[in-house]
Amino acid sequence: MCVEKKKISLTIKILIGLGLGFAAGILLYFIPSSFVRDTLIVDGLFYLVGQIFLKGIKMLVVPLVFISLVNGAANIGDIKKLGRIGGRTVLFYLVTTAVAITLALAIASVVDPGQAGSLDLSSVVEKEVSINESVPLVDVLVDMVPSNPVSAMANANMLQIIVFALLVGVGLSALGSKVNHVVDLFSQLNDLMMKIVSFIMLIAPYGVFALIARTFATEGLAAIRPLAAYFFTVFGVLILHAVLTYGSILKVFTGLSPIRFFRNFAPAMSVAFSTASSSGTLPVTIEVAEENLGVSKSIASFTLPLGATINMDGTAIMQGVATIFIAQVYGIELTFAQLLTVILTATLASIGTAGVPGVGLIMLSMVLQSVNIPIEGIGLIMGIDRLLDMTRTAVNITGDAVCTLIVSKKEGEFDEAKFLGENSFNLAAK
Repeated sequence: MCVEKKKISLTIKILIGLGLGFAAGILLYFIPSSFVRDTLIVDGLFYLVGQIFLKGIKMLVVPLVFISLVNGAANIGDIKKLGRIGGRTVLFYLVTTAVAITLALAIASVVDPGQAGSLDLSSVVEKEVSINESVPLVDVLVDMVPSNPVSAMANANMLQIIVFALLVGVGLSALGSKVNHVVDLFSQLNDLMMKIVSFIMLIAPYGVFALIARTFATEGLAAIRPLAAYFFTVFGVLILHAVLTYGSILKVFTGLSPIRFFRNFAPAMSVAFSTASSSGTLPVTIEVAEENLGVSKSIASFTLPLGATINMDGTAIMQGVATIFIAQVYGIELTFAQLLTVILTATLASIGTAGVPGVGLIMLSMVLQSVNIPIEGIGLIMGIDRLLDMTRTAVNITGDAVCTLIVSKKEGEFDEAKFLGENSFNLAAK
């Protein structure tokens, strides 16, 4: 009798790597220093595996950001055809993403998760990286436009790459059917990049194991408190953004009850939480939006799929808190101009962020590079960050639903009876 083996998900593998890395690191921390412990294992094997994984991520940043943003902007559709509904939708998604990461940066700066314990990696950062010169705001904005796009890519100037990619994508969208072959090419290149990302993520459990083991072998239990502070800071900002930001926007622009909205939309949020996939939840999100929120099918069919692609408020919150956390751990003080760069980079990059495991990690490395923070810090948070995926996804689709409800009401295609009705769509009844 043949018993089919159950495939272990990538998330479970990464969590196993996190747990084993923690155990191995603590064990090595209490073993006396020796050639085998220090040179062969901690600074040898663990360093090698961790760096290969991080280099793989860094390798993909520039091509992935450029290709995915061109593809995302080119496939939004004909700008004239999108008209009023498309303009409102895209504006809502970009503004709420900017609000999300601003909120994350502000709260993380107050909480100081990277200073919650005695974890200090500042000694491994080169002096020229840790010393930040104040850059005028005007220079930050002017520097967004690349004088040489090729040079911007070679030097990994992320804001310039993003601006150029968006211009190329919008240009392709404006040219329409005349450049379908070019749009198809970028779509295929985007598929190729996603496949390479999946290859890199195959070694993620081993990379997480090596990076976490090396950290705890060096720092011991001092690393636990700041990691816990990071986790609860991200979780707290996610809940705050969902309840306060979305609830306030809904009340101001529609006059509807946020409490009733959350109650009506709960079935979709529960599916998103359990699957950790905005795209995978989309059929349920659309049905719940139509049946429980009273939005029209035509608007839901446009705004919700678009939101699943470009509305990544949860991911932006993670990037904001992670940037502050990693900067603090490495003893780097960010200037106002650098914080603005983080906001602009994460907001504009959300247009091309795909719902594929590992892409959010690469986008985080892009944000870190934009302000000269060592991407090695990703190894500290990667394992526990997977636990936050489910909450991030629920927040993402909640933002999609709020936008859909606002647009539907503004367009006069809102069924208030369904929103206020008692016979709501229920997953258990399906």
